[in-house]
Amino acid sequence: MFVFILLISITGVSLVMALRQKKSYFLAIPFISIFLYFLFEIAMVPEPFFDTVKFIFSLS
Repeated sequence: MFVFILLISITGVSLVMALRQKKSYFLAIPFISIFLYFLFEIAMVPEPFFDTVKFIFSLS
């Protein structure tokens, strides 16, 4: 729950900053933060990193 609120607040702050300063690179911050959280969660799995990634993307 804390992570969800944190990601929503990062998105809100970056959206406000992008609109106020008219800089589009602020809109990339939420995507970067979600990607880093995704990598962090994969790294917490006790299996090797690349085996975990292969497992996640081979689910069908």
